[in-house]
Amino acid sequence: MKKIVSILVLVIAVTFTTQAQKKRGERGSNLTAEQHTTLAVKKMTLALDLSAKQQREIKPLLMAKMAERKASMEKRKEARKNKERPTAGEMFAMKNKQLDTQIAMKNRMKEILNKDQFEKFEKMQKGRKRMAHNKRKGKKGSKKNKGDKRGERPQQGK
Repeated sequence: MKKIVSILVLVIAVTFTTQAQKKRGERGSNLTAEQHTTLAVKKMTLALDLSAKQQREIKPLLMAKMAERKASMEKRKEARKNKERPTAGEMFAMKNKQLDTQIAMKNRMKEILNKDQFEKFEKMQKGRKRMAHNKRKGKKGSKKNKGDKRGERPQQGK
């Protein structure tokens, strides 16, 4: 009897877990690049207090970035489907191109934004990088961030 109950609990747990993962995977995939761009510009407007002129200048930059990201994701998805892995040279070229576009984007944003807005934008970017890094590592929140404000780990067991 105990075995049946434990098997039943295990089956229910697995079912709920797979359902949650399916829902999480479909989260933002139904928005177009235009919609993503509009939402990103509005979020930046709220965070950085952008003028209408700045919004018009930033929108094409973000649109190009979104379209490029979508194209590269499709390319990676197709390669993954065919079980192809990029060579070391291809990885270097992709990373080099990615860094070049980041540098260009940063320089362009520096031209569009004023000094205070750009400093705030840089802080936002660092926060996004940290969140993305934690997400890749499978963490919800880094333990470093939960402790002391200076990034030190809290002392345990004292």
